[in-house]
Amino acid sequence: MNSPTNDYLSRCRELIDVVASQSSALTTAADWFTATILAGRMVHVFGSGHSRIMVEEMWPRYGSFPGFNPIVELSLSFHNLVVGANGQRQAMFLENVTGLAPRILRNFDLSPTDTALIISSSGCNVVPIEMAEGFRERGIKVVAIVSRRHLEASTSRHARGLKLSDLADIVLDTGAPVGDAMVHVPGLDTAVAPGSTVGGCLLVNSLKAEVAARLTAAGHPPKVLSSAATVGSARATTLFESAYDEHAHRLARLYANVGPTPQVAPGQ
Repeated sequence: MNSPTNDYLSRCRELIDVVASQSSALTTAADWFTATILAGRMVHVFGSGHSRIMVEEMWPRYGSFPGFNPIVELSLSFHNLVVGANGQRQAMFLENVTGLAPRILRNFDLSPTDTALIISSSGCNVVPIEMAEGFRERGIKVVAIVSRRHLEASTSRHARGLKLSDLADIVLDTGAPVGDAMVHVPGLDTAVAPGSTVGGCLLVNSLKAEVAARLTAAGHPPKVLSSAATVGSARATTLFESAYDEHAHRLARLYANVGPTPQVAPGQ
């Protein structure tokens, strides 16, 4: 007799097949990201709501490396209290506030050499869409991770009806179904157990592995955050410190020329 667990795991195996079918797009995205990192710049990674999980999956965590700029706005993703101050209602409201994305991007000195990865399961909320708009206006290539079936069944909140897929140079699909939840329990009229996080993490880590292979082949092996259980405590400490230092140096370039050049008074 099929159990809910077996049902969910079976659907997850289908997600693996969906990701595997996108090898060509993954290869191109990895090429772009590698070129950005080799140029000393950063891949900007953005996600609001639960899509923040994929941002943190990319960097920083074990098995990841510098070159990615995680843009996580707490007002859009910190909803652990669920209700009350800093609750989910506010986060979902802010996710559709026009003009917030330009204020986020105003903090960075962006370059066409940069690239961007934006994650949004529905691809229909305003802030992720406007983030893509902002990057594209600056000549930055955008890779989007969406749940394509959910996106196609959803209505855009954007004033012009745009969806994230309309503004992305490459669209990657998590394979999750409409509504995200994948398991139907007898007697329960709504599905449970979402799949977009599983599909998203498969895509993110496939990209991560592809980029690591390219950086290494180019003679610039990445500084990978590694467990002491695998490389020893001394090596793990060295990798952590050097990886965080590299991230700081790359990030400093994003702040170096923000805004107009300050006027210096004579004699100063």
